[in-house]
Amino acid sequence: MTRINQAAKKNSRSLRRELTDAEQLLWRHLRMRQMGGCKFRRQHPLGRYILDFVCLEAALVVEVDGGQHAENAERDQGRTEWLEQQELRVLRFWNNDVLKDIESVKQVIWNALGKVGTEPPSQPSPLKGEGDGCADLALGCDD
Repeated sequence: MTRINQAAKKNSRSLRRELTDAEQLLWRHLRMRQMGGCKFRRQHPLGRYILDFVCLEAALVVEVDGGQHAENAERDQGRTEWLEQQELRVLRFWNNDVLKDIESVKQVIWNALGKVGTEPPSQPSPLKGEGDGCADLALGCDD
């Protein structure tokens, strides 16, 4: 693997705080080893690039692309080729696909992780502050 560029490292930290809606949704399903125990990182710097999501153990990169990527298809192809030279597999999804059909996106990622023939988890892990204590009155808690 290539050494991490320090500028990319700094930039990746700020990008983690500014995820798009599609990235936020997908992250809820990838975080905390929900996908078959595989650890994903978000906005991870590698070389001169910042990867939306990567599972280093599975050598799998997941990119979520907005409309600007349609105009930069040639640049994205060069990026994909470089990542493949680093022995990484790259999956690309449009923001719209993630937002409108997260289950299909999860299934493609699940299959790429080698979990073919089984189903990915259906519910994401709760975000910080969700699901703690008796926040859900439907659970019968009476604080």
